[in-house]
Amino acid sequence: MKARFHLPDFAAKYKFNLVFAEFLAKCPEFFREGVEIASVYGAFPQSIWNGGRTQDGFCQKPFVKSVIQAYNERGIPLRFTFTNPMIEKKHLSDDFCNMVMHLADNGLNEVIVFSPLLEEYIRKNYPNYKITSSTCKRITDGDALIDEVNKDYHIVVIDYDLNHEFDILEKIPDKKKCELLVNACCNPGCPIRSEHYEALGIQQIAYANHIKKNRGIPFDAEKFQAGYPQYRKFIECKCAKRTLFDITGLKNHITPDEIWEKYIPMGFEQFKIEGRTSGTLNLIEHYMYYMVKPECRDRARFTFMKWLAENGVIQVMGE
Repeated sequence: MKARFHLPDFAAKYKFNLVFAEFLAKCPEFFREGVEIASVYGAFPQSIWNGGRTQDGFCQKPFVKSVIQAYNERGIPLRFTFTNPMIEKKHLSDDFCNMVMHLADNGLNEVIVFSPLLEEYIRKNYPNYKITSSTCKRITDGDALIDEVNKDYHIVVIDYDLNHEFDILEKIPDKKKCELLVNACCNPGCPIRSEHYEALGIQQIAYANHIKKNRGIPFDAEKFQAGYPQYRKFIECKCAKRTLFDITGLKNHITPDEIWEKYIPMGFEQFKIEGRTSGTLNLIEHYMYYMVKPECRDRARFTFMKWLAENGVIQVMGE
């Protein structure tokens, strides 16, 4: 039995996830059966190809190399969220993204794709990467989903509006190839999700271009957003700020017990925890909730937070 979790975020939460990997390796008695880290996904800050969430910040080549090495030497793949739906041909030659792809081109690391243009470019120029089909594609038709699974993808991330559509999920021929996003913060059946991904993609492109030309000058997100009034309702969406305790009642939420009692027996073993924009405390709760035995959560939480404090990831008052 395997429960293979894809975790956020290898750049902004670099040390957090490394400490968690050590915690999992050294304290397996806290964890549910079969828990593994399948990958840590995300993007380095100024990646113009990044999608799904706007990734701000700045980093240089030495940091990129150190992150790749730190995860890969533990056998953990990085999975790049190169799902920006607004990519154009001119963006394919981006120096930073291609530098990252070259540095991580060792056969272990992976890429999540949405844009057919970018997918074709990556397949041609970086054939060693395992390719994941993104949930951003919003494939909600059962037959279309099966067609996607039958394509040449390493993993297909299922649209989370299908999380409890068992008549569709049961028909998938290769369930081990499919990944379920278990803790979606978005409203079920959201009618503007695809447009929201477009808005985030445009903002990521604007941010990356700003960094290239104005390093050291903060990106004025409010000024940028004012120029796109048609995207105001997407940019102001508050769903991403929801905590674990806000989302457990959503229709598309998958509980830990459902993972082990329903989905794994069905043949699924890939599970994604979203949280690139989550605060540290919220992410700790998600990790405890999904991967740790219920009777061990308090002790595991205390121990993990102690390890985080000892590694300078968090500060604990009174220490």
